[in-house]
Amino acid sequence: MTLPFFPSIELAQPAWLLLLLVLPAWGAWAYLRRPRTTLRMGDLAPMQQAPPSLGQRLHGLPSVLRGVALVLAVMALARPQSYDVTEQQTTEGITLMMALDISSSMRATDFRPNRLVAARDVAQEFVESRPNDQVGLMVFAARAYTLVPPTTDHTFLQSALADIDVGMVEDGTAIGTALASAINRVRDAEAESRVVVLLTDGENNRGEIDPLTATDVAEALDVRVYTVGVSSFDDSRPAPLPAAPNPQASDINEETLQEMASRTGGRYFQAGNREALSRVYRDISALETSTFETTTYRETHERYRLFLYPAFLLLLLELLLRSTRLRRFP
Repeated sequence: MTLPFFPSIELAQPAWLLLLLVLPAWGAWAYLRRPRTTLRMGDLAPMQQAPPSLGQRLHGLPSVLRGVALVLAVMALARPQSYDVTEQQTTEGITLMMALDISSSMRATDFRPNRLVAARDVAQEFVESRPNDQVGLMVFAARAYTLVPPTTDHTFLQSALADIDVGMVEDGTAIGTALASAINRVRDAEAESRVVVLLTDGENNRGEIDPLTATDVAEALDVRVYTVGVSSFDDSRPAPLPAAPNPQASDINEETLQEMASRTGGRYFQAGNREALSRVYRDISALETSTFETTTYRETHERYRLFLYPAFLLLLLELLLRSTRLRRFP
């Protein structure tokens, strides 16, 4: 039970407050049993005209002090308490490595302004949605390079994402090498869930490691792989005109990307435009959720002294007044 005027204080034994119902009856009984004395006076007219003295004005004060003291004593019996509540949150995040294809075909303008910029912007949104996870960044073309190892410093990660561009690495598409390098970055992570998100618009044509061989390693190390194929055309539609200087719109080996994902417990996504790519990352975010565990510590402080000490002082003041200034004579 919380006190109206003390919202931070609760009563551990509010049943004692029932005694407050007895106090009005006690006050009435004390009033009726107050001593009545009379003095024989020859002429009362002078006394009736005299102003009341201080003692007469305060004659009921001792009784008021006693009543307030009893109310405070009852409040103390109800055991008022305050609490210090501390919450400790334990986060079991995810260690995730993003591997982005930056081969020349990523300059194709079927995504606006091009595939790479769209993938980069959506990846930045994805990072913003994962504040508790360790996220790293890798780019690949003919070779794979780690720009940011898995980290919770997302400001630095966002800066690295903004700087990536086609031409940073020799042209080509080394999917197997990229996956193997990404696995190596997350393999020793302490997080229970270790994930690689690999985005490409082509098929493996460079590197010394076959994509399915790298998938075997991911499967053995319990690293989940999500693959994303980026292209807006299929066999029934003509390829979009590439952006200068003449990047080639490459074909995606969907069968390999699907097998890479399914064998590791992940999923393959095909994104045909920027909106679809945003949905892909939202789906991945929904599939890979962090675990939060909150422990609440509650420390109790007894606050009966706030009521008992004033009650004791009021009783002393009552006794003092009854013995001195407001003393009654028979």
